[in-house]
Amino acid sequence: MIKVAVAGCMGRMGQAVVKAVQSADDMELVCGIDLLQADVPFPLYGGVAQAIESEQVDVLVDFTQPSVVAGNVRVALSAGVNCVVGTTGLSNDVLSELAACATNDACLFYAPNFTTGAVLMMQFAKAAAPYFPEAEVIEFHHCRKKDAPSGTAMRTAQMIAEARDFTSTAPGSETELEGAEGARGALIDGVPVHSVRSMGYVATQQVIFGSMGQTLTITHDSWDRESYMPGVLLGIRNVGEQKGLVVGLESFM
Repeated sequence: MIKVAVAGCMGRMGQAVVKAVQSADDMELVCGIDLLQADVPFPLYGGVAQAIESEQVDVLVDFTQPSVVAGNVRVALSAGVNCVVGTTGLSNDVLSELAACATNDACLFYAPNFTTGAVLMMQFAKAAAPYFPEAEVIEFHHCRKKDAPSGTAMRTAQMIAEARDFTSTAPGSETELEGAEGARGALIDGVPVHSVRSMGYVATQQVIFGSMGQTLTITHDSWDRESYMPGVLLGIRNVGEQKGLVVGLESFM
């Protein structure tokens, strides 16, 4: 049995992870970690250090906030606990620095998105990138999301850039009107990325490619947080076989 602790267990994603872990035949939920204390049928701690000192933990799953995730992961990796991280907002430099803190060959597995459809969307975008001179990413999330752009959008833009030996030919910030700066989006490795935040969305992303006389649009929609759970469980099951830093669910697919 893989002994799992869930940080952010009282949040929307955290509650879904708790339910998924409890339903898995090969996992045991040993505790939850959250500043919000509640009456739950498992041990609940206010911090990662306290949880690791009190329970035997094989894997820490973190779905917390961008402001606290790095601290949580640093504590866990330093104690030799493998980490599965779905909290976005961590740069590549921060991820590398955190992975360097690991002891006992612990692994930091970071996934910008845990849905298999989103992973395939990014792979399709990477395949299309060399053939279209223009590319833009538009991502739509619920209004309570704490970071913009999303980790998925940033990772998609990076993958597009890595697959090309040129940058987009579309006009950039030089066309923005005074007082309307940002209209062309954030430039991530040369790819414009636009973030929409509104009630009614869970997670949607469009990757729009353009060339002379044609466009190609790749869209992925997540309507329910349960769509993330197979990927989260896949990460939990595989992280113990790795060490160092592993980025992207495609590494285990």
